[in-house]
Amino acid sequence: PGFGRGAVCACGLTANRFESYIVRMAKRAAIDEPRSFLPLTPLACHVLLALADGGLHGYGIIREVADRTDGLIQLRSGTLYTLLQRLEAGGLILESDVRPDPDEDDERRRYYELTALGRAVLQADLRRLEAAIGEARRKRVLRKAGRA
Repeated sequence: PGFGRGAVCACGLTANRFESYIVRMAKRAAIDEPRSFLPLTPLACHVLLALADGGLHGYGIIREVADRTDGLIQLRSGTLYTLLQRLEAGGLILESDVRPDPDEDDERRRYYELTALGRAVLQADLRRLEAAIGEARRKRVLRKAGRA
């Protein structure tokens, strides 16, 4: 018969517990191998990089990305919040409990921070990009840093 509600698998777990077990094992495997998340989209990479110095709220992330890219990337709030949900579901970021002084904060803001997995994935993606830049320099598609 099927493995429906209340059924018990051969390992002795109910369907719900088995599903939870599989999700936990997948997350654990991902922690062991951040490269399984690669390549990040450019927007995901920029958002994770914005959070590398510490927690930020959504508008703070938008400003950080725009400032760091000299306005080349202008995140819209709908795009950002969809991306934040995806990054949070993947375990790369989490909503932070750390907040600024109440006089300097709006209680409606949600602050986000990198998880250890998120930092490892960001590092892996930046190493991937660094290798691509090195190869582009080797092939003389890009000049060495510091040359005009």
